[in-house]
Amino acid sequence: MDTPVTVVGAGLGGLTLARVLHLHGIPVAVYEAEFSPSARTQGGMLDIHDCNGQLALKAAGLMEEFHTIVIEGRQTPRLVEQDGTVLHEMAEDGTGGRPVVQRGELRRILLDSLPAGTVRWGHKVTGTRALGEGRYEVTFADGGTGVASLLVGADGAWSRVRPLLSDASPEYAGTSFVETYLFDADTRHTRTAKVVGGGSMIAPSPGKEIFAHRESGDTLHAYVALSRPRDWFAAIDFTDACVAAARIAQEFDGWAPELTALITDADVTPVLRAHFALPAEHRWDRGPGVTLLGDAAHLAAPNGEGANLAMLDGAELGRALAANPDDVEAALTEYEQALFARGAEAVTFDGTEVHGIDSENNTAQAMLKMITEQG
Repeated sequence: MDTPVTVVGAGLGGLTLARVLHLHGIPVAVYEAEFSPSARTQGGMLDIHDCNGQLALKAAGLMEEFHTIVIEGRQTPRLVEQDGTVLHEMAEDGTGGRPVVQRGELRRILLDSLPAGTVRWGHKVTGTRALGEGRYEVTFADGGTGVASLLVGADGAWSRVRPLLSDASPEYAGTSFVETYLFDADTRHTRTAKVVGGGSMIAPSPGKEIFAHRESGDTLHAYVALSRPRDWFAAIDFTDACVAAARIAQEFDGWAPELTALITDADVTPVLRAHFALPAEHRWDRGPGVTLLGDAAHLAAPNGEGANLAMLDGAELGRALAANPDDVEAALTEYEQALFARGAEAVTFDGTEVHGIDSENNTAQAMLKMITEQG
């Protein structure tokens, strides 16, 4: 296949696609808005699942590199009651089904696996338009343009490629995270470090929950989830750390102080992260020479599967193109059929559907019952 593939977005999905294409000798260029790999922090911890993310890494030939960045001992999630009681902790089973890594390290091994110049940094795409005959013009923020005959949108929630295929636009999903960090936790936040433990912790409740995990080093990274309208969050001054922390903590009145300390004792200003989603079972008609992957295709509120699915999308698209070098449209059709089917699957944990945050079953006791019944 001689047609270069133009990928917009150097996230995990776009880079996985680029790596698989490179392995099959297919030329690829990835355009990324950020000016360098270190332009911003790449998020927290990810558990990479054996049913999707690890399959993608195998297709990319990077399992050996992946094992070098796995953080041992972090695959130990625990359930905690609102009063701080540790209700259950799942020990690592040794199967490697969901090993934990830092997102930034995972991105690094993908970048290191690509030839120099594959990623074109500092190329923010501001728009795309069809030129006809399966060709597309890509416009960049600096006014420059390029033409692609095989274009892939791996550019996330607010994709500039998606409008070529779909009129769908992300809408607020009804929930938001308030993200915080506690540094030097074992010495400065000992009670909270103890309740979080060595891996991850979730304290669930209908409409709200606190999730935290221990990153590499001695850092606790927390996501405080609330089911509230956007206007409710807009009324909070998130530029004032004390005011924002106090208002969010108020929603957890009566909870154990070692849990609410993840809000009130944060070492950084709380960051609001609203959740958006595309319509369920998002679809589009086949457009010649263009497709989507990851959040550009099936954005959902955080559920533990986003990064894994994006990587699998990239790997599957790369393999489909390699298997059909003389028929790009057949490759894209094959890929999209599988993509749409994956997007329609319910999120499960060991075969059991996961409760949403607003469910009356979003409690530690209900989760424990689900776990024990599976066992």
